[in-house]
Amino acid sequence: MDFIESVIKKNESINGHYKNASFMCADVTSPDLVIEDNSIDLIFSNWLLMYLSDEEVEKLVKRMVKWLKVGGYIFFRESCFHQSGDSKRKVNPTHYREPRFYTKVFKEDHAIDQSGSSSELSLLTCKCVGAYVKNKKNQNQICWLWQKIESTEDRGFQRFLDNVQYKTSAILRYERVFGEGFVSTGGIETTKEFVDLLDLKPGQKVLDVGCGIGGGDFYMAENYDVHVVGIDLSINMVSFALENSIGRKCAVEFEVADCTTKTYPDKTFDVIYSRDTILHIQDKPSLFRSFFKWLKPGGKVLISDYCRSPGKPSEEFAAYIEQRGYDLHDVQAYGQMLKNAGFHDVIADDRTDQFLTVLQRELGEVEKNKDDFLADFGQEDYDDIVNGWNAKLERCSAGEQRWGLFIATK
Repeated sequence: MDFIESVIKKNESINGHYKNASFMCADVTSPDLVIEDNSIDLIFSNWLLMYLSDEEVEKLVKRMVKWLKVGGYIFFRESCFHQSGDSKRKVNPTHYREPRFYTKVFKEDHAIDQSGSSSELSLLTCKCVGAYVKNKKNQNQICWLWQKIESTEDRGFQRFLDNVQYKTSAILRYERVFGEGFVSTGGIETTKEFVDLLDLKPGQKVLDVGCGIGGGDFYMAENYDVHVVGIDLSINMVSFALENSIGRKCAVEFEVADCTTKTYPDKTFDVIYSRDTILHIQDKPSLFRSFFKWLKPGGKVLISDYCRSPGKPSEEFAAYIEQRGYDLHDVQAYGQMLKNAGFHDVIADDRTDQFLTVLQRELGEVEKNKDDFLADFGQEDYDDIVNGWNAKLERCSAGEQRWGLFIATK
C-alpha cells in the first residue's frame, strides 16, 4: 500500500507475478480506508510515521491495533532526533521526534472487541539500526517490534521497572546521585576502574547487559574505540540512552531486550559487561551459560552485583529482597556459578568496603547539595534517596548486604 500511484504501479510491474501479493493505492490515514478488524498478521512500515502529525500517528495506531490479529506483529522504523544525511533541503516535512513519543503512543493504546475483551501491544524490541551505527556512528535510526496480546492485570517485570523502580523521575534522581549518564554504583569513577581491568582493544565488540542510560557504553566507545551493544529491559532506560547518544558519533547501539530470552550467534563478543543488573535475574546459571556461548575464545566477562552474606538473611533483609524482586547470592557462590558455566580464571572479589565508601560519598554529596536537590526533585525524592542510602549503609555495615566484582575468561 502507498498513496503514490506511480510507485504502486512500478512495484506491481516488478512484483506482480507473485500470486500471494496484491497492490493498493491508498492513504493509510484516510477514514475511507476500510480494513477488517482482527484480519492482519503483520503490519510493516518504514519511514512513514515521521511524515504524519502527532494526531495522525495516534489515530493510525488505534486503527492498526484493531486491524491486527491477537498474536500479530507491528514493525516500524523511523528517523528520530534529526535527519541522517547532511544535504540541505528547502522543504523538509519530517517530524524528527524523540523515540519515547512513538513508544508511549503504541504502549498506551488498547483495543476492545465486540465481546468486551481488551487487547494491547507488548514491546518485543526497540533498537538502533545497527548498520547506521556501524557505518555512520548514528543512533537516530530506530526500529520497533510490537505484538498484540490480550490485556491482563499482570503487566510483567518490564512494567514494574518502568512504572516503579525505574520510572522517568526515578532515573533522573538516580542520575543526580551517580553522575551524568550513570545509574549504577560509583558512576564514572568505578566505570574507569573496572573497564581498565578489561584491557580493551580498538575494534573489539562489547555487550553491556543492563546498560542503563548509556554512560559506561559511551565511555568505552569513546576512550577505547570499541563497538558497544547496550541492552536493557527498561524502555525508559533505553529511551534516555538514545537521547544521550545525540551528537556523540561513537559506535554504540542500544536495544530494549530481555537478556534471558535474547539470543546472539556464538562467539559474537570480546567482552560482556554488566553493572548491578543481574541481581534481577532469577536463573543466573542459564544466563551465564549464554554469556559463555556468546563470547569469543579468550573473551572476558566483568560483572559487579549486589550480593549477600552466607546463611539465612534477617526478616528485614529478606523483605527488602522480596520487595525488589532480587535474587542474591554470596560472593563465592556467585563466582562458582560462573565456573559451572565453563569460565576459567574466575575472580570473585568482595568489594563491600569499596561499596561503603562510595555510598558514603554519594550520600554526602546529596546532603551537601540538599537545596538544589529539593528544588529539582522535591522532599519525597530527597527522603527516598537519603533513607535508601542509609539503609544500604546499615545493611552492609551489619554484614548482610555485600557487593561483588566478578571477572572471568572463556
